[in-house]
Amino acid sequence: MEPKGRSAHILLVEDNEADVRLIKDAFKENRSVNKFFVAGDGETAIDYLEKIGSDADHIRPDVIVLNLNIPKKSGLEVLEEVKSNPLLRSIPVVILTTSSAEDNIFKSYHLNANCYITKPAESDKFVEVVKLIESFWFGIAMLPSAN
Repeated sequence: MEPKGRSAHILLVEDNEADVRLIKDAFKENRSVNKFFVAGDGETAIDYLEKIGSDADHIRPDVIVLNLNIPKKSGLEVLEEVKSNPLLRSIPVVILTTSSAEDNIFKSYHLNANCYITKPAESDKFVEVVKLIESFWFGIAMLPSAN
């Protein structure tokens, strides 16, 4: 299914620059307009989310793509803060990480992650996974409005 024609805002919480490029490129292949804010660590992600609506640069994301293995504040800590905040908890959080540890999977779902995906090692498979994420969240799933 093709993604819907609306613009999407994505908060990408990822510290690996190569993965950031792959993710952005994969989304841009299917969509003409995507607004990305990239946070390279957990503190920057939370800071961004706390400032939503304060100016034009702090737009409520439609989806958060979150790596668990990030500096300053772990992905699990970010997830817990997002899902415990009544203003943010309806934002879908997609865990996209290298960890396949059962403990991380359990904790992520316990903290109300919307899905958990392990990053494939091969770049072509990684891009395909990102395209599937996009297709599902922006082509099939109904997302809440920013209000």
